[in-house]
Amino acid sequence: MGVLSRFKNIMSANINALLDKAEDPEKMIDQTLRNLANDLAAVKKETAGVMAEETRTRREADANLTEVNKYMDLARKALSSGNEEHARVFLNKKNELESQGVELQKLAEVAQQNAIQMRQMHDKLVKDINELRSRKATIKSNIAVARATERVNQMGAAGSKAEGAMQAFSRFEQQAQERLDRARSLSTLNEVPKDEALSLADLYRNGGGAALDDELTALKIEMGLAPATSVDDDIAALYAEIDAEVGNEN
Repeated sequence: MGVLSRFKNIMSANINALLDKAEDPEKMIDQTLRNLANDLAAVKKETAGVMAEETRTRREADANLTEVNKYMDLARKALSSGNEEHARVFLNKKNELESQGVELQKLAEVAQQNAIQMRQMHDKLVKDINELRSRKATIKSNIAVARATERVNQMGAAGSKAEGAMQAFSRFEQQAQERLDRARSLSTLNEVPKDEALSLADLYRNGGGAALDDELTALKIEMGLAPATSVDDDIAALYAEIDAEVGNEN
């Protein structure tokens, strides 16, 4: 009766809960199917014996009841015949059989309950096996999709990290450019202002002033912005300038 001792465990087994708790549901499916098949084989093996026991105890209880009724009828016939002593003997036998019948009835009820449980376990195991077999392909497909999704999520997480690194690199690059711009600005501020008088002095010291005036005059003439002058006019102007200087000295 080993299977009957496991009646509660078999009947309360929740296949979905077992699969949810499994670390590797795919392997758990095959293992669960093997366990259920073994349980079903054990149930089938013991079912015949349990049902035979139910039949035997029920037959004995029924036979006992038949005997009880028989001796009860004999007691009535003895009394009808006026033989009270014989009636007493028949009633004693009837009472003895009734006491035995109580125990036989209990045994029959236990055997009947065992047979009911065996049938319930058989039906439950067959149902679980059929359900698991029908769902096996779907469950394995779902597991495969779940694993693929997990891998995609992991790759997405890696991509997010890489994107974050690129964003950080861009921030560093921007910060470096800002530092460079500030450094250049400070360099400009630190430059010594150029002395315009010194620059002009250098120009005139090298005779650049007259040359610049001549070049400017020539450019004006070329562009029609000033009248052209002849060489004689230039010489006359030069003599007039010299005379004026001599006069000032006298």
